[in-house]
Amino acid sequence: MHSFTQPPTDPAFVQNPYPFYERARRSGSVFFWEDYGMPMALSTATVGAILRDRRFGREAPAEMRAPVPERLAPFYAVEANSMLELEPPRHTRLRSLVLRAFTSRRIATLAPEIAALSNELTDTFPDGDFDLLPAFAQKLPVIIVARLLGVPEEWAPDLVAWSNAMVTMYQARRTPETEDAAIAATRAFTDFLRGHVEERRARPGDDLITHLIAAEEDGEHLSTDELISTCILLLNAGHEASVHTIGNGVKALLENGLGAEALAPNRCEAAVEEILRYDPPLHLFTRWAYDDADIGGHSFRRGDKVGLLFAAANRDPQSWDMPDSFFPRRPVKASHSFGAGLHFCIGAPLARLELQTALPILFQRLPGLALAEPPTYANLYPFHGLERLVVRH
Repeated sequence: MHSFTQPPTDPAFVQNPYPFYERARRSGSVFFWEDYGMPMALSTATVGAILRDRRFGREAPAEMRAPVPERLAPFYAVEANSMLELEPPRHTRLRSLVLRAFTSRRIATLAPEIAALSNELTDTFPDGDFDLLPAFAQKLPVIIVARLLGVPEEWAPDLVAWSNAMVTMYQARRTPETEDAAIAATRAFTDFLRGHVEERRARPGDDLITHLIAAEEDGEHLSTDELISTCILLLNAGHEASVHTIGNGVKALLENGLGAEALAPNRCEAAVEEILRYDPPLHLFTRWAYDDADIGGHSFRRGDKVGLLFAAANRDPQSWDMPDSFFPRRPVKASHSFGAGLHFCIGAPLARLELQTALPILFQRLPGLALAEPPTYANLYPFHGLERLVVRH
């Protein structure tokens, strides 16, 4: 296995990580990333195989678990009840209960709201150059999640701030200062949601928190802590990814001279899948090996941690023709942007609905939409999203 060095906070890498992935790919489907101290899978076949192999999972094996520093305990207490970080049987129970409330039918009913909100936000755009991220890409998903959960929309700026602070815990730029901000955000977010959960226990409504409270399987309900972790997961994972995908997608369309015609009803699904494939919001996710396993020409041993490079897998020339080209008419084919297997993104249907509804409205309403300055990516790795997207219309 070949080793490569590439600091994930290096400015050139932040702006374009794909040349590094291609350099590493030439050494095989698995390489060792020195900066992370672990093997990385980057072929479509190997990433998919590990995602679906029950010999790998999100929870650290018992002998590999390190004690949590006391000052970081509030954040990891939320993580301890997050289905994203758990394996069966707890994962099975939590995901099953959540899916009883977070149904595809309930998500589908949000389409008119997403359309109306897209139009409302577009009405507020200024005449001159402006940043589309805070004006549209950030507001749309957080307001929709707030409505879905049943929390007041006026709290949307706080929800965004808490989410942004908490996800720095996963980022390469993490520092003691960002950790302190993440802990403060965790406390505030938890207190806010605890109040809403208790209110909904007393006065049920027609919202996701109420339906999560009511969800039951074999006499089991979600505890208040599990409810809070689930709501934080739905907002943080869904909101952060949606913001980046909207921004990256608009950038890709405009840089390729594309507009409303690429998002016509008979083309929209393919265009959205290509946006997700071409420049996904999450580039790297990790798994632990629970047993010895030979995959992708590499022998994993119990206790090994492996990185799965979703963005590299999405540009594997063994799976995609001209993978570095943005081609919105590409035949629809699943990429790894939402993961696969047991932990396939529970919010994928909502994310697709937001993109398929909001992007056509944006480009129909603003046929002259154009970049006003070169877009720049923010230092967020393993997330990949823009710092600014200044446009004019």
